[in-house]
Amino acid sequence: MPLLPGAEPFHHKGGPVGVLLCHGFTGSPQSLRPWADRLAADGLTVSLPLLPGHGTRWQELQVTRWEDWYAEVDRALRALGADCEQVFVCGLSMGGALALRLAARHGAAVSGLVLVNPSVRSDSPATALLPVLRHLVPSIPGVGGDIAHPDRTEVAYDRTPLHAAWSLARLWRTVQQELPQVTQPLLLFRSPGDHIVSPANARLLLGRISSTQVEERLCERSFHVATLDHDAEAIFDGSLEFIRRLAPAAEADPV
Repeated sequence: MPLLPGAEPFHHKGGPVGVLLCHGFTGSPQSLRPWADRLAADGLTVSLPLLPGHGTRWQELQVTRWEDWYAEVDRALRALGADCEQVFVCGLSMGGALALRLAARHGAAVSGLVLVNPSVRSDSPATALLPVLRHLVPSIPGVGGDIAHPDRTEVAYDRTPLHAAWSLARLWRTVQQELPQVTQPLLLFRSPGDHIVSPANARLLLGRISSTQVEERLCERSFHVATLDHDAEAIFDGSLEFIRRLAPAAEADPV
């Protein structure tokens, strides 16, 4: 199945500090590519995988499950760990949930987390109907493209497959149970104007993790896909400062 333009995975071999970036549900690496490019330009080793079922057509996502998406980022983390002295994990939306599970399960192998509008819970009462509804309705309108900037768009599906949405809800429940196992330093970027992920997600996350180094920054001018929005540069700069503070080897010269 041909990939949508811009949905290609990205890998860059840089210095001894690695960064794994996890994109969101029905999205693609395109939503994080400018971030990946910035990290790579500053000398870091970067991995931005394409999650199974994404980047082609929504029907491909319909036959995948959260275990497939998690297996891909788990594989990418292990590959980075084999090449790098330290690894950081970043995530947007559902990618934030995947990043949190990696942190909970891999412990010291993850040096820190940078999350942008992470989703860890359902914001719709209709989620409770998914176990039945997914057998009756194949898809509903998509949730991609929540961006304030008038000149930027997201490569994402225009439909949300309900089998996959049901599996996403199962991922949320799994991650919620594992949040107390997250101990790594966390930098959280949150958009008050987010139309996809409610503030309740950040409250739940911050209330349950065991991390002692936590910083929350607001993206006042952006919507959900803040990595492509007005506050993108602040996210890129902030994540680099965070990584350099925790990983001295990240001070290597840009490439």
